[in-house]
Amino acid sequence: MIQTATSTGPRPVRCAVYCRKSHEEGLDQEFNSLDAQREACEAYVAAQRHEGWQVLPTRYDDGGFTGGNMDRPAVQQLLKDIQAGRVDVVLVYKVDRLSRSLMDFAKLIGLFDQHNVSFVSVTQRFDTSTSMGRLTLNVLLSFAQFEREVIAERIRDKISAAKRRGQWIGGHPFLGYDIDHTAKKLVVNAEEAKLARLIFQRFLKLGSCKKVGREINGQGYRTKVWTTSKGKSNGGGEWHEVNVHRILTNPKYIGVIDYKGQHYAGQHEAIIDQATWDKVQALLAKNARNRASETRRTTPALLKGILRCGRCGKAMGATFTKRRGRRYRYYLCNHAGKSGYDSCPIGSVAADQIEAAVVDQLRGIFRSPEVIAATYRSFVEQAGQQQEGLRREKDALDRRLVELKKMVRNLAKVTADGPAAAVSDELRKVNDECAAAESRLAELNAQLAQEQAALPGERQVAEALRDIDPLWADLYPAEQGRIFRLLVEQVVMEPDCLTVRLRPAGVGELVGEMAGVADGGVMDEDAADVVERLVTA
Repeated sequence: MIQTATSTGPRPVRCAVYCRKSHEEGLDQEFNSLDAQREACEAYVAAQRHEGWQVLPTRYDDGGFTGGNMDRPAVQQLLKDIQAGRVDVVLVYKVDRLSRSLMDFAKLIGLFDQHNVSFVSVTQRFDTSTSMGRLTLNVLLSFAQFEREVIAERIRDKISAAKRRGQWIGGHPFLGYDIDHTAKKLVVNAEEAKLARLIFQRFLKLGSCKKVGREINGQGYRTKVWTTSKGKSNGGGEWHEVNVHRILTNPKYIGVIDYKGQHYAGQHEAIIDQATWDKVQALLAKNARNRASETRRTTPALLKGILRCGRCGKAMGATFTKRRGRRYRYYLCNHAGKSGYDSCPIGSVAADQIEAAVVDQLRGIFRSPEVIAATYRSFVEQAGQQQEGLRREKDALDRRLVELKKMVRNLAKVTADGPAAAVSDELRKVNDECAAAESRLAELNAQLAQEQAALPGERQVAEALRDIDPLWADLYPAEQGRIFRLLVEQVVMEPDCLTVRLRPAGVGELVGEMAGVADGGVMDEDAADVVERLVTA
């Protein structure tokens, strides 16, 4: 027998092309930056065709996403495909298209190595399989991160300079003013200005934001309607206490721009006189003091049901004691309360101290962009864990329903052959369990869909958390407690530290409540071109 040898050629090398653009400008063009990046990478793959290189048909394109974090849908899909073993090589046009963060990039390279995936930058030849290649790559990425940080500093400097000149630099429109994008300034909306003045006047008369909101709602007024650059309509809802408070504490109404606690003469016209503004601020401060003293006694312990001992894992309940006619509140570890103070190194802690420490830590999240970013990543991770738990329950119910329906069919066959009371009773039980499972399954599907749709973006979370901080001191203690419980799921007390765990669903609800906040926040390199246009007069 004569055997013939056949040549199979080189093993196919599956190449994934990743492309990124920081902002959305120009993406609607027929041939945009993402297409140009992909074309260059495909040309590189074509040159390696003799090695078996082939471009995967899946497009991993992130248009309008920063390279400073990993919160990008296409890069997340790419990582899933790598972990599933569908990719051999990752190609990018330039290294900073994949990431501008040295820490994130190091994690990505580690993941690539773990799954035997090579990395190629078509304009910067690197071989990540050698130590010299890794060194050169990390040096280049260090400069990319440095460039990003310099851009962010320059943007902050431009924002500072523009605000000191009293210039409007962007943000959501608010009642009483429209935005002249050509002149880059606020212009008075005469009809809305009447409502703004009415809100100030009625507050001086009624002395309550809630009452003012109810009154103007009864008169048919609604919040300002405005449209985003993407064509999405916002506003037009009823007035609530927080909306009224936001109007009453916005210094732009007296013709000034506020920046880091300082006020600068604005380039826009005032619609509220200084005397009215001063009276309103004095009344707000008086109300805050009165509310604090009146409701402190009736406000439940802030950490009740939330605080746990980090050593024994037991809950720490709220209690109090009286000494020399004074009442002292504290939280007591349940284990220490039952077994003695020497059984737990934490034992008890003064309520005022621990509550103040937790609130300070929470407000630190409000103020710090870095902590906000970390909070968002934790929030997304927790939301993912909760959704995974719901999906596991859903999968288990799906399997159980298949079993139940099979049981129903078998029992139905038995009862068809003749009456059998025991079988009929069993059939009713199985049908009842089947109906309950279907009902629970419908709830899980609705909950999963709602949580996925309600998951806010990082910028929305950052704006909501930043905008809460200036309002905090003026809120009722009960309102502070409501927001606290909305955001905080658990506080773990250790002898030398505190750990605050946030509620993902609560963060989403807070974003919804704060959706109408005026004034923009800290911007990164993605907004550099926008800021250039805004601050260059």
